[in-house]
Amino acid sequence: MGEPFDCAKCSESLYGRKYIQTDSGPYCVPCYDNTFANTCAECQQLIGHDSRELFYEDRHFHEGCFRCCRCQRSLADEPFTCQDSELLCNDCYCSAFSSQCSACGETVMPGSRKLEYGGQTWHEQCFLCSGCEQPLGSRSFVPDKGAHYCVPCYENKFAPRCARCSKTLTQGGVTYRDQPWHRECLVCTGCETPLAGQQFTSRDDDPYCVTCFGELFAPKCSSCKRPITGGTGLGGGKYVSFEDRHWHHSCFSCARCSTSLVGQGFVPDGDQVLCQSCSQAAP
Repeated sequence: MGEPFDCAKCSESLYGRKYIQTDSGPYCVPCYDNTFANTCAECQQLIGHDSRELFYEDRHFHEGCFRCCRCQRSLADEPFTCQDSELLCNDCYCSAFSSQCSACGETVMPGSRKLEYGGQTWHEQCFLCSGCEQPLGSRSFVPDKGAHYCVPCYENKFAPRCARCSKTLTQGGVTYRDQPWHRECLVCTGCETPLAGQQFTSRDDDPYCVTCFGELFAPKCSSCKRPITGGTGLGGGKYVSFEDRHWHHSCFSCARCSTSLVGQGFVPDGDQVLCQSCSQAAP
């Protein structure tokens, strides 16, 4: 008789039967599978020796069980992603977990360049200026009622324009006659002195510094010949008028005794004014 040739586990003879040789001895196929085969993580059945086995993160699968948990597509030769222990093909992963571009409506694929703002997502090439329609990329932009503008387009469309030069005011500026002006554009019509932050007045809508306004338009004192502009420099200072002549309060005095005539009776004497006492006295 020949040497016994039995299964290392069940001890049944292997003569005439299919067996698998291991370091610990030969095994019949059923014993080999029960002893060494892994359990499929999907169907919980043993992965037989003659089955193609796939392995991922300490889990084993039959080839037919290694598939997308949503669309059931085989992942044996496809790129895939694991999300909360579930296997997903790229299409299903993108559909379930990727953002949709707010401009074109297509999926923003993982790893692709994108822009996010205000809870919305765009492909980089879809995030365009609402004015010039050029990609904004990493450029500064200004949101306005759901639209997005590059800074030049926003300024051209919305920024106020200077009443003098018609260029946009991007910062600062002053208001004159309910219109915006660059500070450097608001100057005296006469001497072109900057008026921003200074007291000034106007005539026929043109701004003037106090000095130019007094020289050009204010009445002249008949005594000192200087403009009557008042202590504030805006005109309207206290003065006395008689016929076509005007005097500062401080200048309206008797030509002989220098007594102030403000609120007093006076007597004109040619180009002069006299108090009643001096007018009655002998010359």
